[in-house]
Amino acid sequence: MSGFWNTLKREACFLAGAATTAFFFLAGADLLLPTSGLLVQMFCFIWLFGVMLWCAFGVVRHADCLAVILGEPYGTLILTLSVIGIEVSLIVSIMLTGGTNEPLARDTMLAVLNIVLNGMVGISLLLGGLKYGEQPFNTQGARSFLSVLIPLATFSLILPRYTTSTADPSLSTGQQISFAVMISLLYAIFLATQSIRHKSFFIQPKPHSGVALSFLMAKDEVEDDKHAHDEDDHHDLEIYSTGYHATFLILTMLPIVLLSKKFAVLVDFGIASFHMPAAFGGVLVALLVLTPEGLGSFRAALSNRLQRSVNICLGSALATIGLTVPAVLIAAGIFDIHIVLGVKDTDMILLLLTLILSMITFTGSRTNALQGAVHLVLFIFYFILIFQP
Repeated sequence: MSGFWNTLKREACFLAGAATTAFFFLAGADLLLPTSGLLVQMFCFIWLFGVMLWCAFGVVRHADCLAVILGEPYGTLILTLSVIGIEVSLIVSIMLTGGTNEPLARDTMLAVLNIVLNGMVGISLLLGGLKYGEQPFNTQGARSFLSVLIPLATFSLILPRYTTSTADPSLSTGQQISFAVMISLLYAIFLATQSIRHKSFFIQPKPHSGVALSFLMAKDEVEDDKHAHDEDDHHDLEIYSTGYHATFLILTMLPIVLLSKKFAVLVDFGIASFHMPAAFGGVLVALLVLTPEGLGSFRAALSNRLQRSVNICLGSALATIGLTVPAVLIAAGIFDIHIVLGVKDTDMILLLLTLILSMITFTGSRTNALQGAVHLVLFIFYFILIFQP
């Protein structure tokens, strides 16, 4: 009996998500209507956002446990796929609520790319650089991410701006089908490379592999540091069976997916009521799905496991394009939703600058605090341009 109560306590986020889902589907629908008043809707927004974020942390916890059981890069891959599932459900739900949501998929992907490649990468490199000076990572893995991310980002967000098949920066039906198929195929090839053929590209390089450390260590100190990292991977996790974590990962993600429609109503109403930029809806979606991953990236950098940060950050950015774009294009065809993918002038300049800077950052074999600071400057400019375009 004590084991049952321990499980309930351990999975409190799932219970909160299940209870919140049951309440809003059975009795709380009227609270989401404009007639309920602004204060009630603000309270509901905070409630839903908090519960969904708590569940997102639960999903990340189970994915981290699976990462320990299965090893890298499978753990990071499971986390990425889980987060993308949440992201797609939120995007589609908000687009189906009505209003002017045609650019939402584009705004969300831009928000994810900027938050990940500039915000998360910047903070991770800055924290790690301030603590360790320089940090090594596997250059082959980072280049593999970027070699796929750069063309996919160009195809998805820049090229639609210049196509002439439609009157606005969107894609025709034929282009949507071909783009979805080609992007999915390329991402599938990358996954095969990451998980089967070249797994070593995405594993933290060993000190003797030719990657210089930022400070000198004796051989014994290097081994002690390696063991410290291994212990850091485990010390805050209660690891059970693969089936247990896989089951609760899915169960904990379900309330997020089910509540996304309710959350979308509040987001749409809040943006209209407070006269906020439409792009802010994409930022909210991105923050909800990326906060747990961001904290995981920061912890990895502070533990001198930069490869874990690189896998999380670049993997999230790539999955956003490789999985979200095809999923949104398919959903647009099924639900007859018109979506705009082509970016605006300022966004295109910032996106190109971000991709170029990422290439420079991950060309070498080590990173430092200066590179993190530069990425953070771009991140700040992105937020300024949202409210002052």
